[in-house]
Amino acid sequence: MLSQPHRSLSRRGFLVASAAAGAALGLASAPARAGARPRPFGRYGSPADRRDAKTLYVHPGGAGDFTTVRDAVAAASGDGYTLVIAPGVYRQTVAVDPARTEMTWIGASEEPRDVVIVYDNAAGTAKPGGGTHGTTGSATTTVQADGFTARWITFANDWLRADHPGTTGTQAVALKVQGDRSAFHHCRFLGHQDTLYADSMALGTFARQYFAHCYAEGDVDFVFGRATAVFEHCHFRTLNRTDLPAAPYGFVFAPSTAGANPLGYLVTRSRVSSEAPDGHYKLARPWVPSSDTTARPMLTVRDTRLGPGIDAVAPYTNMSDSYPWQRQRFAEYRNSGPGATITVPANRPQLTSQQARSATRAAYLGDWEPWQEAC
Repeated sequence: MLSQPHRSLSRRGFLVASAAAGAALGLASAPARAGARPRPFGRYGSPADRRDAKTLYVHPGGAGDFTTVRDAVAAASGDGYTLVIAPGVYRQTVAVDPARTEMTWIGASEEPRDVVIVYDNAAGTAKPGGGTHGTTGSATTTVQADGFTARWITFANDWLRADHPGTTGTQAVALKVQGDRSAFHHCRFLGHQDTLYADSMALGTFARQYFAHCYAEGDVDFVFGRATAVFEHCHFRTLNRTDLPAAPYGFVFAPSTAGANPLGYLVTRSRVSSEAPDGHYKLARPWVPSSDTTARPMLTVRDTRLGPGIDAVAPYTNMSDSYPWQRQRFAEYRNSGPGATITVPANRPQLTSQQARSATRAAYLGDWEPWQEAC
């Protein structure tokens, strides 16, 4: 994504403090009784009372099978593993390669603030041995395997531009997910630029992803990529900035849907709020990457509340004038809130009622029904 300056992430202290507090509470996730032993894994068993051979337990203090998520992933060779993760701040990068299919991560306390996987690489961060990470390499967590599910986990990147004034690559990804049938329930995605990278493994590979009851925050293009992704009952929050003198401060969505893919991003029954001044954010801009100049970014936002932080007059803009947003596949339907007010109809393409019948999670995800999974 195109680099833009952004303000210091003042949430770093809050992130660590809230997770530490959650860890203390999470150790007693079951009702306490006098003399009762703590249950860091809540209702999900323990190494001494293992659910099955493919359930692994992660605890930062040593009460599990592993003290880091990365080590647990490395041990889960094959498909169908479940990681039960105790409350704590796990400062590390983690990668789930394509061979580790059908993996599930569970935040044991069932409160996403308690389990935080965080690191602070940026696109311009130097790599050992030379070069820089680039946007993809900046990701705290990368998921390439099909059939991945996460519940009650915070994925974060707390890289601070203010700490690195000489760095020009300020993209800092919290999560990059590329696998098909990837589901996230009750998760949080924290960062600034390029927070959530909902993508696929290759240009010709269409990856379906589902985000339900999730929270994502950022400023520049903080939900982006070429996946077929459904965001349902999600909350997107745009951050305030002190480094820019005027609007726009940033962009919520930057899809890069392949031209051959009939389905891109669908946002439904969600909301967009802001801590920035009114009208200082665009809802979206299309990303046509140099690696795929035939991309036709697609975004449909329906039945969603758009707060006053969104520029209602001109909610879309170009990333490159060579690929104007009007030639892409942007549409809205039955949105509400001050950011959804239609003042210039040409700037707010709307679906017809008939078109809206095809803009549903079932139409986007086909025979995969992740909303049926118990949470």
